[in-house]
Amino acid sequence: MIEFIKQPWPWYIAGPLIGLTVPALLIIGNKSFGISSSLRHICASCMPANIPFFKYNWKKEVWNLFFVFGIFLGGAIAINLLSNPNPVEVNPKLAQELAGYGITNFNNLVPEDIINWQSLFTLKGFLLMVVGGFLVGFGTRYAGGCTSGHAIMGLSNLQLPSLIATISFMIGGFIMANLILPIILSL
Repeated sequence: MIEFIKQPWPWYIAGPLIGLTVPALLIIGNKSFGISSSLRHICASCMPANIPFFKYNWKKEVWNLFFVFGIFLGGAIAINLLSNPNPVEVNPKLAQELAGYGITNFNNLVPEDIINWQSLFTLKGFLLMVVGGFLVGFGTRYAGGCTSGHAIMGLSNLQLPSLIATISFMIGGFIMANLILPIILSL
């Protein structure tokens, strides 16, 4: 069983498991799936200031904080007990293209050649980590939720704003991966 858990799961197993969280949350307590709202709950619970955005009954959403903690705990268990010590398998054509950008280390899921403390203080690293992180946060707030909330929960509830947000996420991802990222990696 442990060997099965250690292997990458195919889409036809992982996808339905993720998808089943939607009806499970709805049946258990009429709850919506999403991760980005948990930051608001944490801020409301830890910083009781007079900021109107954080003045609400966050205690009724405490289940979401346990859910996010469970994701964190599951990730910590997976990386410490179930991780594959072998380098990440990358298509040879992609590896050749990435080598042109100076990315040759595939020992981790995130290439250490670009995501590390030394890179943070370069233009490329600043754009990828700081500006990229800001844009993800801004986009999440602007869209009224994250990709998991819109693409998993919103689409399954047939919400038009979630369809629009998911289409926008996909278009933005294609533009970033194919047009903007190569420019940033060339810096």
